[in-house]
Amino acid sequence: MVAVPFSNFLSQIISNPMLLITTVLTLGVIMVNGWTDAPNAIATCVSTRSITARSAILMAAVFNFLGVFVMTMINANVAMTIYNMVDFGGNSKDALVALCAALFAIVAWSTAAWWFGIPTSESHALIAGISGAAISLHDGLSGINGSEWVKVIYGLILSTVLGFVMGWITVKLTELIFHGFNRTKTNSFFQKAQIASGATMAFMHGAQDGQKFMGVFMLGIFLANGQANVTSFEIPVWMMLLCSAVMALGTSIGGYKIIKSVGMDMCKLEKYQGFSADMAAATCLFISSMTGIPVSTTHTKTTAIMGVGAAKRLSSVKWGFVNEMVMTWVLTFPGCGLIGYLMAKMFMMIF
Repeated sequence: MVAVPFSNFLSQIISNPMLLITTVLTLGVIMVNGWTDAPNAIATCVSTRSITARSAILMAAVFNFLGVFVMTMINANVAMTIYNMVDFGGNSKDALVALCAALFAIVAWSTAAWWFGIPTSESHALIAGISGAAISLHDGLSGINGSEWVKVIYGLILSTVLGFVMGWITVKLTELIFHGFNRTKTNSFFQKAQIASGATMAFMHGAQDGQKFMGVFMLGIFLANGQANVTSFEIPVWMMLLCSAVMALGTSIGGYKIIKSVGMDMCKLEKYQGFSADMAAATCLFISSMTGIPVSTTHTKTTAIMGVGAAKRLSSVKWGFVNEMVMTWVLTFPGCGLIGYLMAKMFMMIF
Protein backbone atom coordinates (compact mmCIF):
# COMPACT_ATOMS: atom_id res chain seq x y z
CA MET A 1 0.00 0.00 0.00
CA VAL A 2 1.72 3.17 -1.25
CA ALA A 3 1.19 6.34 0.81
CA VAL A 4 2.00 9.96 -0.08
CA PRO A 5 2.75 12.10 3.02
CA PHE A 6 2.10 15.83 2.61
CA SER A 7 5.74 16.74 3.39
CA ASN A 8 6.94 14.43 0.61
CA PHE A 9 4.38 15.87 -1.81
CA LEU A 10 5.50 19.45 -1.08
CA SER A 11 9.18 18.64 -1.62
CA GLN A 12 8.38 16.78 -4.85
CA ILE A 13 6.19 19.55 -6.25
CA ILE A 14 8.99 22.08 -5.74
CA SER A 15 11.64 19.92 -7.39
CA ASN A 16 9.50 18.33 -10.13
CA PRO A 17 7.91 20.80 -12.62
CA MET A 18 5.84 18.05 -14.27
CA LEU A 19 4.23 17.18 -10.94
CA LEU A 20 3.44 20.88 -10.43
CA ILE A 21 1.78 21.10 -13.85
CA THR A 22 -0.16 17.88 -13.22
CA THR A 23 -1.33 19.14 -9.84
CA VAL A 24 -2.48 22.49 -11.25
CA LEU A 25 -4.43 20.77 -14.04
CA THR A 26 -5.99 18.25 -11.65
CA LEU A 27 -7.09 21.00 -9.28
CA GLY A 28 -8.40 22.91 -12.33
CA VAL A 29 -10.58 19.93 -13.24
CA ILE A 30 -11.82 19.68 -9.64
CA MET A 31 -12.66 23.40 -9.61
CA VAL A 32 -14.60 23.02 -12.87
CA ASN A 33 -16.44 20.11 -11.25
CA GLY A 34 -17.29 22.49 -8.42
CA TRP A 35 -19.10 24.90 -10.72
CA THR A 36 -20.62 22.33 -13.11
CA ASP A 37 -21.43 19.23 -11.00
CA ALA A 38 -21.53 20.19 -7.31
CA PRO A 39 -24.37 22.74 -7.78
CA ASN A 40 -26.67 19.90 -8.89
CA ALA A 41 -26.64 18.61 -5.33
CA ILE A 42 -28.10 21.81 -3.88
CA ALA A 43 -30.15 23.05 -6.85
CA THR A 44 -33.53 21.87 -5.61
CA CYS A 45 -33.31 23.19 -2.05
CA VAL A 46 -32.30 26.60 -3.46
CA SER A 47 -35.00 26.65 -6.16
CA THR A 48 -37.77 25.88 -3.62
CA ARG A 49 -36.43 28.69 -1.41
CA SER A 50 -35.79 26.35 1.49
CA ILE A 51 -32.33 27.87 1.89
CA THR A 52 -30.44 30.75 0.30
CA ALA A 53 -27.88 30.06 -2.42
CA ARG A 54 -25.01 31.40 -0.29
CA SER A 55 -25.93 29.21 2.69
CA ALA A 56 -26.46 26.21 0.41
CA ILE A 57 -22.99 26.63 -1.08
CA LEU A 58 -21.41 26.76 2.38
CA MET A 59 -23.41 23.68 3.36
CA ALA A 60 -22.31 21.90 0.18
CA ALA A 61 -18.66 22.70 0.93
CA VAL A 62 -18.87 21.10 4.38
CA PHE A 63 -20.80 18.03 3.30
CA ASN A 64 -18.74 17.52 0.12
CA PHE A 65 -15.69 17.18 2.35
CA LEU A 66 -17.48 14.87 4.77
CA GLY A 67 -18.60 12.73 1.84
CA VAL A 68 -15.06 12.50 0.50
CA PHE A 69 -13.59 11.76 3.93
CA VAL A 70 -16.15 9.33 5.34
CA MET A 71 -16.80 7.30 2.19
CA THR A 72 -13.10 7.04 1.35
CA MET A 73 -12.44 5.70 4.84
CA ILE A 74 -15.26 3.16 4.49
CA ASN A 75 -14.91 2.21 0.85
CA ALA A 76 -12.52 3.66 -1.78
CA ASN A 77 -13.82 1.43 -4.60
CA VAL A 78 -14.79 4.31 -6.89
CA ALA A 79 -11.29 5.80 -6.73
CA MET A 80 -9.75 2.41 -7.51
CA THR A 81 -12.15 1.89 -10.45
CA ILE A 82 -11.11 5.21 -12.03
CA TYR A 83 -7.43 4.54 -11.29
CA ASN A 84 -7.54 1.09 -12.94
CA MET A 85 -9.85 2.03 -15.83
CA VAL A 86 -7.01 2.90 -18.20
CA ASP A 87 -3.40 1.81 -18.55
CA PHE A 88 -0.90 4.65 -18.43
CA GLY A 89 1.99 2.23 -17.90
CA GLY A 90 5.19 2.02 -19.93
CA ASN A 91 7.07 5.26 -20.49
CA SER A 92 6.05 7.32 -17.45
CA LYS A 93 7.01 10.64 -19.12
CA ASP A 94 4.77 10.07 -22.14
CA ALA A 95 2.06 8.73 -19.84
CA LEU A 96 2.17 11.86 -17.70
CA VAL A 97 2.01 14.12 -20.76
CA ALA A 98 -1.01 12.16 -22.01
CA LEU A 99 -2.71 12.46 -18.62
CA CYS A 100 -2.12 16.24 -18.59
CA ALA A 101 -3.63 16.44 -22.08
CA ALA A 102 -6.70 14.56 -20.86
CA LEU A 103 -7.14 16.94 -17.92
CA PHE A 104 -6.84 19.94 -20.26
CA ALA A 105 -9.52 18.42 -22.53
CA ILE A 106 -11.88 17.92 -19.57
CA VAL A 107 -11.53 21.54 -18.48
CA ALA A 108 -12.19 22.79 -22.03
CA TRP A 109 -15.27 20.61 -22.54
CA SER A 110 -16.86 21.28 -19.16
CA THR A 111 -16.23 25.03 -19.28
CA ALA A 112 -17.93 25.24 -22.67
CA ALA A 113 -21.00 23.41 -21.34
CA TRP A 114 -21.09 25.64 -18.24
CA TRP A 115 -20.93 28.76 -20.43
CA PHE A 116 -24.21 27.71 -22.08
CA GLY A 117 -25.74 26.78 -18.70
CA ILE A 118 -26.07 23.10 -19.61
CA PRO A 119 -25.40 20.72 -16.70
CA THR A 120 -22.89 18.35 -18.27
CA SER A 121 -21.48 15.27 -16.56
CA GLU A 122 -18.01 16.01 -15.27
CA SER A 123 -17.67 12.32 -14.37
CA HIS A 124 -18.22 11.21 -17.94
CA ALA A 125 -15.96 13.98 -19.25
CA LEU A 126 -13.24 12.67 -16.92
CA ILE A 127 -13.71 9.07 -18.04
CA ALA A 128 -13.87 10.00 -21.73
CA GLY A 129 -10.86 12.32 -21.53
CA ILE A 130 -8.51 9.86 -19.83
CA SER A 131 -9.74 7.04 -22.10
CA GLY A 132 -9.03 9.08 -25.23
CA ALA A 133 -5.55 9.93 -23.91
CA ALA A 134 -4.82 6.28 -23.09
CA ILE A 135 -5.88 5.20 -26.60
CA SER A 136 -3.59 7.89 -28.03
CA LEU A 137 -0.71 6.78 -25.80
CA HIS A 138 -0.99 3.11 -26.85
CA ASP A 139 -2.18 3.73 -30.43
CA GLY A 140 -5.11 1.42 -29.81
CA LEU A 141 -7.57 0.00 -27.31
CA SER A 142 -4.90 -1.91 -25.38
CA GLY A 143 -4.81 1.05 -22.99
CA ILE A 144 -8.42 0.45 -21.92
CA ASN A 145 -9.25 -1.97 -19.10
CA GLY A 146 -12.56 -3.41 -20.31
CA SER A 147 -13.52 -5.07 -17.02
CA GLU A 148 -13.34 -1.71 -15.24
CA TRP A 149 -14.71 0.39 -18.12
CA VAL A 150 -17.88 -1.71 -18.31
CA LYS A 151 -18.77 -0.34 -14.87
CA VAL A 152 -19.26 3.02 -16.59
CA ILE A 153 -22.00 1.46 -18.72
CA TYR A 154 -23.61 0.00 -15.60
CA GLY A 155 -23.37 3.43 -13.99
CA LEU A 156 -24.96 5.15 -17.01
CA ILE A 157 -27.93 2.79 -16.82
CA LEU A 158 -28.13 3.06 -13.04
CA SER A 159 -27.98 6.86 -12.95
CA THR A 160 -30.51 7.30 -15.76
CA VAL A 161 -33.10 4.55 -15.27
CA LEU A 162 -32.90 4.08 -11.50
CA GLY A 163 -32.73 7.84 -10.92
CA PHE A 164 -35.99 8.38 -12.83
CA VAL A 165 -37.77 5.40 -11.26
CA MET A 166 -36.61 6.24 -7.74
CA GLY A 167 -37.75 9.85 -8.19
CA TRP A 168 -41.20 8.71 -9.30
CA ILE A 169 -41.57 6.16 -6.48
CA THR A 170 -40.20 8.44 -3.74
CA VAL A 171 -42.55 11.34 -4.53
CA LYS A 172 -45.54 8.99 -4.76
CA LEU A 173 -44.69 7.50 -1.35
CA THR A 174 -44.24 10.99 0.11
CA GLU A 175 -47.65 12.07 -1.22
CA LEU A 176 -49.23 8.90 0.16
CA ILE A 177 -47.68 9.29 3.63
CA PHE A 178 -48.58 12.99 3.96
CA HIS A 179 -52.00 12.81 2.32
CA GLY A 180 -54.55 14.70 4.41
CA PHE A 181 -51.96 16.60 6.48
CA ASN A 182 -52.25 20.35 6.94
CA ARG A 183 -50.53 22.01 3.96
CA THR A 184 -48.96 24.82 6.01
CA LYS A 185 -47.44 22.40 8.51
CA THR A 186 -46.11 20.08 5.82
CA ASN A 187 -44.51 23.02 3.98
CA SER A 188 -42.74 24.02 7.17
CA PHE A 189 -41.59 20.41 7.70
CA PHE A 190 -40.37 19.95 4.13
CA GLN A 191 -38.47 23.22 4.19
CA LYS A 192 -36.30 21.76 6.97
CA ALA A 193 -36.32 18.32 5.35
CA GLN A 194 -35.10 19.84 2.08
CA ILE A 195 -32.08 21.36 3.80
CA ALA A 196 -31.28 17.93 5.25
CA SER A 197 -31.79 16.19 1.90
CA GLY A 198 -29.64 18.83 0.15
CA ALA A 199 -26.87 18.15 2.67
CA THR A 200 -27.27 14.42 1.99
CA MET A 201 -26.92 15.02 -1.73
CA ALA A 202 -23.80 17.14 -1.19
CA PHE A 203 -22.38 14.36 0.99
CA MET A 204 -22.99 11.75 -1.70
CA HIS A 205 -21.58 14.05 -4.40
CA GLY A 206 -18.34 14.19 -2.43
CA ALA A 207 -18.45 10.43 -1.93
CA GLN A 208 -18.74 9.82 -5.68
CA ASP A 209 -16.98 12.66 -7.51
CA GLY A 210 -14.36 13.38 -4.88
CA GLN A 211 -13.10 9.82 -5.14
CA LYS A 212 -12.97 9.96 -8.95
CA PHE A 213 -10.68 12.98 -8.97
CA MET A 214 -8.49 11.72 -6.16
CA GLY A 215 -7.94 8.53 -8.14
CA VAL A 216 -6.65 10.66 -11.05
CA PHE A 217 -4.64 12.85 -8.64
CA MET A 218 -2.87 9.78 -7.24
CA LEU A 219 -2.19 8.51 -10.77
CA GLY A 220 -0.57 11.84 -11.69
CA ILE A 221 1.65 11.78 -8.58
CA PHE A 222 2.86 8.26 -9.29
CA LEU A 223 3.55 8.97 -12.97
CA ALA A 224 5.45 12.16 -12.09
CA ASN A 225 7.68 10.05 -9.85
CA GLY A 226 8.22 7.38 -12.51
CA GLN A 227 5.94 4.90 -10.73
CA ALA A 228 3.79 3.67 -13.59
CA ASN A 229 2.79 0.32 -12.12
CA VAL A 230 1.42 1.09 -8.65
CA THR A 231 -1.62 -1.13 -8.02
CA SER A 232 -2.50 -0.31 -4.41
CA PHE A 233 -2.47 3.04 -2.65
CA GLU A 234 -3.86 4.93 0.33
CA ILE A 235 -5.59 8.28 -0.24
CA PRO A 236 -4.12 10.79 2.26
CA VAL A 237 -6.27 13.08 4.39
CA TRP A 238 -4.49 16.20 3.08
CA MET A 239 -5.66 15.31 -0.44
CA MET A 240 -9.25 14.92 0.75
CA LEU A 241 -9.08 18.38 2.36
CA LEU A 242 -7.47 19.99 -0.68
CA CYS A 243 -9.89 18.49 -3.21
CA SER A 244 -12.93 19.40 -1.09
CA ALA A 245 -11.75 22.99 -0.63
CA VAL A 246 -11.09 23.50 -4.36
CA MET A 247 -14.46 21.94 -5.23
CA ALA A 248 -16.21 24.31 -2.80
CA LEU A 249 -14.38 27.29 -4.32
CA GLY A 250 -15.58 26.30 -7.78
CA THR A 251 -19.18 26.04 -6.58
CA SER A 252 -19.04 29.51 -5.03
CA ILE A 253 -17.60 31.05 -8.21
CA GLY A 254 -19.80 29.65 -10.94
CA GLY A 255 -22.48 27.41 -9.49
CA TYR A 256 -25.43 29.79 -9.75
CA LYS A 257 -26.02 29.23 -13.48
CA ILE A 258 -26.26 25.44 -13.05
CA ILE A 259 -28.45 25.81 -9.94
CA LYS A 260 -30.92 27.79 -12.07
CA SER A 261 -30.81 25.29 -14.95
CA VAL A 262 -31.37 22.18 -12.81
CA GLY A 263 -33.56 23.63 -10.08
CA MET A 264 -35.77 26.01 -12.07
CA ASP A 265 -35.54 25.62 -15.85
CA MET A 266 -36.29 21.88 -16.10
CA CYS A 267 -39.24 21.52 -13.75
CA LYS A 268 -40.95 23.76 -11.18
CA LEU A 269 -40.84 21.90 -7.87
CA GLU A 270 -42.62 22.27 -4.56
CA LYS A 271 -40.71 21.61 -1.34
CA TYR A 272 -41.90 18.02 -0.91
CA GLN A 273 -41.01 17.29 -4.54
CA GLY A 274 -37.53 18.74 -4.11
CA PHE A 275 -37.07 16.60 -1.00
CA SER A 276 -38.19 13.50 -2.93
CA ALA A 277 -35.77 14.20 -5.80
CA ASP A 278 -32.86 14.70 -3.40
CA MET A 279 -33.51 11.51 -1.44
CA ALA A 280 -34.03 9.45 -4.61
CA ALA A 281 -30.77 10.69 -6.15
CA ALA A 282 -28.82 10.29 -2.88
CA THR A 283 -30.01 6.69 -2.58
CA CYS A 284 -28.83 5.90 -6.12
CA LEU A 285 -25.44 7.50 -5.41
CA PHE A 286 -25.04 5.55 -2.17
CA ILE A 287 -25.72 2.23 -3.91
CA SER A 288 -23.23 3.14 -6.65
CA SER A 289 -20.52 4.22 -4.21
CA MET A 290 -20.77 1.05 -2.14
CA THR A 291 -20.52 -1.14 -5.24
CA GLY A 292 -17.64 0.85 -6.79
CA ILE A 293 -19.66 1.92 -9.85
CA PRO A 294 -18.76 5.44 -11.05
CA VAL A 295 -21.98 7.30 -11.85
CA SER A 296 -22.75 10.85 -12.83
CA THR A 297 -24.17 13.09 -10.10
CA THR A 298 -25.64 15.26 -12.86
CA HIS A 299 -27.46 12.36 -14.54
CA THR A 300 -28.71 10.94 -11.26
CA LYS A 301 -30.06 14.22 -9.90
CA THR A 302 -31.62 15.44 -13.15
CA THR A 303 -33.32 12.11 -13.95
CA ALA A 304 -34.64 11.99 -10.36
CA ILE A 305 -36.15 15.45 -10.91
CA MET A 306 -37.66 14.22 -14.20
CA GLY A 307 -39.20 11.25 -12.36
CA VAL A 308 -40.65 13.53 -9.70
CA GLY A 309 -42.10 15.89 -12.30
CA ALA A 310 -43.47 13.06 -14.44
CA ALA A 311 -45.22 11.56 -11.38
CA LYS A 312 -47.46 14.64 -11.33
CA ARG A 313 -47.93 14.85 -15.09
CA LEU A 314 -45.59 14.54 -18.06
CA SER A 315 -46.16 18.14 -19.08
CA SER A 316 -44.64 19.27 -15.76
CA VAL A 317 -41.21 18.55 -17.22
CA LYS A 318 -39.86 20.96 -19.84
CA TRP A 319 -38.79 18.29 -22.31
CA GLY A 320 -37.20 20.78 -24.71
CA PHE A 321 -34.63 21.68 -22.06
CA VAL A 322 -34.23 17.97 -21.24
CA ASN A 323 -33.45 17.28 -24.92
CA GLU A 324 -30.60 19.81 -24.79
CA MET A 325 -29.17 18.11 -21.72
CA VAL A 326 -29.47 14.64 -23.19
CA MET A 327 -27.73 15.77 -26.39
CA THR A 328 -24.85 17.11 -24.29
CA TRP A 329 -24.68 13.82 -22.38
CA VAL A 330 -24.64 11.81 -25.61
CA LEU A 331 -21.88 13.95 -27.09
CA THR A 332 -19.69 13.91 -23.95
CA PHE A 333 -18.11 10.49 -24.50
CA PRO A 334 -17.15 10.87 -28.18
CA GLY A 335 -16.52 14.62 -27.93
CA CYS A 336 -14.36 14.74 -24.83
CA GLY A 337 -12.74 11.41 -25.77
CA LEU A 338 -11.71 12.81 -29.17
CA ILE A 339 -10.38 16.02 -27.59
CA GLY A 340 -8.41 13.93 -25.08
CA TYR A 341 -7.00 11.80 -27.92
CA LEU A 342 -5.98 14.78 -30.08
CA MET A 343 -4.59 16.76 -27.15
CA ALA A 344 -2.50 13.79 -26.06
CA LYS A 345 -1.05 13.41 -29.56
CA MET A 346 -0.29 17.12 -29.76
CA PHE A 347 1.18 17.31 -26.22
CA MET A 348 3.44 14.29 -26.85
CA MET A 349 4.71 15.88 -30.09
CA ILE A 350 5.45 19.18 -28.31
CA PHE A 351 6.85 17.82 -25.06
